[in-house]
Amino acid sequence: MKQRLAAMTSQNESMDARDWSLLGLLSLLWSGSFIFNGLALKELPPLTLVLLRIVLAAAILLPVARLRGLGFPKGVVGWLPFLAVALFNNVVPFCLIVIGQTFITSGLAAVLNATTPLFTIVVMAAAGEERLSARRAAGLVVGLVGVVILRGGPGLGGSAGGYGILFGLGASLSYGIAALLVRRHLAHSPPLATATFQLSASSVMMLMVAGAVDQPWRLPLPGLQTWVAVISLAALSTAFAYIVFFQILRRSGATNVMLVTLLIPLTTILLGSLVLGESISLGEISGALVIGSALLVIDGRIFSVIRPSPRPFC
Repeated sequence: MKQRLAAMTSQNESMDARDWSLLGLLSLLWSGSFIFNGLALKELPPLTLVLLRIVLAAAILLPVARLRGLGFPKGVVGWLPFLAVALFNNVVPFCLIVIGQTFITSGLAAVLNATTPLFTIVVMAAAGEERLSARRAAGLVVGLVGVVILRGGPGLGGSAGGYGILFGLGASLSYGIAALLVRRHLAHSPPLATATFQLSASSVMMLMVAGAVDQPWRLPLPGLQTWVAVISLAALSTAFAYIVFFQILRRSGATNVMLVTLLIPLTTILLGSLVLGESISLGEISGALVIGSALLVIDGRIFSVIRPSPRPFC
């Protein structure tokens, strides 16, 4: 969902203390998704976990959308854009991230998720939606270096960890495609409607996918910890996170809400260490810092901070 910010324009570039508090809260909510995934994967297969996350989140948002007076899309033509966005913004990336987390830590998965703006820029430029400026090209190169550092060099597919990295990068690419689809087909849709209807469409898709692969009705009933993780994943990291996202977007604009991609890896690494007992290598920390630097270069505002102010004429 956070990738939808690429399809919107900023109305207000300033941020006050409340905005920064909301940004920190959003970082915790989205970081929590990786932690909840890690807990739930101990008893649930990946596709079933994604199914439960999407269905429960849709069940939470549908009444909210109804109370706000949002009408359902009309006919197949009305649903097609939501189906397309649902595929690339929910079904594909959620599945890839969760499957990837069976190979790598939640912290590393979050670092890879932070490459989403890099892939979004590539997709937008390839589709002719945005110009690939020199600054953004430089940011892409720096981000690619960060990904290579994460793996320690070439040969990403040579180990289980390599597969996990490829799954994480595939999820980021999928989010970039979703941003393009939103810009082209859902730019005028109310954000709450887009979130609710894409989750509804995703629920139908995941029912078919998980039903065919996992056959969830044959699985043993998970324990209390798993149910708490699944409900938290759906209610906090999906449904409530959307509401916080929209609040930041409305108050301070799309450019500012993009800063959350810089916070999520750090928050997830800390939570992963505290909750899951995960460790992260020096190479992974270095890669995360390089990717964070790439996002700062792409964002561009850091240059206005470090650039000296022009000296007034006397």
